[in-house]
Amino acid sequence: MIDVQARLDALAKPPGSLGKLERLAARLAVTQGRLDPRTTPRRLVVFAGDHGVVAEGVGLWPSAVTGAMMRLMRAGRSSASALGRAAGADFLLVDAGSCAEGMAPGPGFLDARIGHGTASFAQGPAMTVAQFDAAWALGGRIAAEAAAEGIAVLALGEMGIGNTTSAAALGALLTGAPVEAMVGPGAGATPESLARKRAVVAAGLLIAQGERDERAAIAAVCGYEIAALAGCIAGCAQQGVTVVLDGLIVGAAALVAQRLAPGALKTAIAAHVGAEPGHARMLEAMGLEPFLDWGLRLGEGTGAALLLPLLDAAAALLTEVATLDEAMGG
Repeated sequence: MIDVQARLDALAKPPGSLGKLERLAARLAVTQGRLDPRTTPRRLVVFAGDHGVVAEGVGLWPSAVTGAMMRLMRAGRSSASALGRAAGADFLLVDAGSCAEGMAPGPGFLDARIGHGTASFAQGPAMTVAQFDAAWALGGRIAAEAAAEGIAVLALGEMGIGNTTSAAALGALLTGAPVEAMVGPGAGATPESLARKRAVVAAGLLIAQGERDERAAIAAVCGYEIAALAGCIAGCAQQGVTVVLDGLIVGAAALVAQRLAPGALKTAIAAHVGAEPGHARMLEAMGLEPFLDWGLRLGEGTGAALLLPLLDAAAALLTEVATLDEAMGG
């Protein structure tokens, strides 16, 4: 067991004087079990999936936007791809269950779709347990491949119109928080669509709570990309890869991973606390400290990408700063 706090306190500076950076350094070191953590090479992975619940009028955007945004990501012109590039991360887009028809395979894109979008969970289960398990396995494969390639840090994001509705339902299901505390505007809402979103989440919860076991209950309100993210988070813990979590949707996936695979968050770092109201409750339930609070609500891995340069600073603190004994000639 490494004593990272002792190392930080021994450095040539007053103990705790670098504030939250020291806590980030400690968390990074713990995820890798070493006092000289690596932060490169690193990869930003975005999992995509469509959600049938969009048909219930829960937001302002049609499902076609999922595929359109995936094409922007492939072209390197989305916020996620630009911020990942600026942070020195390579980029992988995984089509876990969307409708991005006609997108040519190529570098940086994995067409591994398990389905063409979920069913509306206001009408019945969004996914079967078999579909959930297949998506989970896909995420685990992405983690294993990253580890085999020597990736030190995997930053996670998502794309899927309607997925804040699924995330809110999962948050309420797994934390016991009231629907009103979990549901926010997502990518945009009117008062009417926000009210519909709350009603749809409540209806989905009733369906989920009537399922025979916990895995089936989770699948009932889940999405392909969320299940794949959960499997990837759990896989990173198994592989010893540091995983940086983005906002609300990745937070919901982390809740799923924690519930179904104890120890799944041992290599996880929460990049930020998002503007969506349920995200802070999720992080609190998982015992994860967020390191940025910038009012972010885009998703797509943007918050995770923004933390990557700060991981470099945290690692430099541990590996490049002299101890006080060294400064004094000891």
